[in-house]
Amino acid sequence: MALFGKNKKEGLDHSQILLPSHIGIIMDGNGRWAKKRGLPRKAGHSAGAKTFRKITRYCSDIGIKYLTVYAFSTENWKRPDDEVKSLMKLFKSYLEEALEDFKDDSIVVKFIGDKSKFDDDLRSLMIENEESSKDRNGMVLNIAMNYGSRDEIIRAVKNICTDVMDSKLLKDDIDEKIFSDYLYTSGQPDPDLIIRPSGEYRISNFLLWQSAYTEFVIMNKLWPDFEKSDLDEALKIYSSRNRRYGGV
Repeated sequence: MALFGKNKKEGLDHSQILLPSHIGIIMDGNGRWAKKRGLPRKAGHSAGAKTFRKITRYCSDIGIKYLTVYAFSTENWKRPDDEVKSLMKLFKSYLEEALEDFKDDSIVVKFIGDKSKFDDDLRSLMIENEESSKDRNGMVLNIAMNYGSRDEIIRAVKNICTDVMDSKLLKDDIDEKIFSDYLYTSGQPDPDLIIRPSGEYRISNFLLWQSAYTEFVIMNKLWPDFEKSDLDEALKIYSSRNRRYGGV
């Protein structure tokens, strides 16, 4: 973590607070946002996508090094078919736009999760976004799609077992660092801060291993209504915490 320069336009002097290197956001509340307005759930997801673009760029602008957003979980397939189809259509539209929208940004795009359940078109767009951004030198944006932390951990265990059986890895060499290297976030620092809008007090199968010592901030605002000022408030709360990592 480090101190970064101020962003005067937004009213918060970021040089006066300790910014996290890695932020995770559980983008929650799209459906409830739509319901409150008498709109279909897909309208909430569209509004949430706009908030995602805004907050992603803001994190990049103020000097956050890693941002991981929870876009679609392994459990989200249980939602009604029409909602899932709308989400897949929205994802495709967003990824097509992202190739143009983010082409002048320094943001590196990565997708974490099991891509195998998505159709060929969506997987191709994921790969194209990753390839087109891989040589950039700015913030790393992890988009968690068909992601579940338990699934990620089981995947890591299976891959470790395979490497041990193939004599690529010794059982006695397995430690926390080795295990972390088999996760989707390999090579990245664990999240310092996880933000959950919508007022729900759940981790929802998000970055379970990586968040062992993460600070959590719950905000009583639905994701489509989330503003830059809300992120600043979460950053101020984070900066005021005394992180002891199990020590005194």
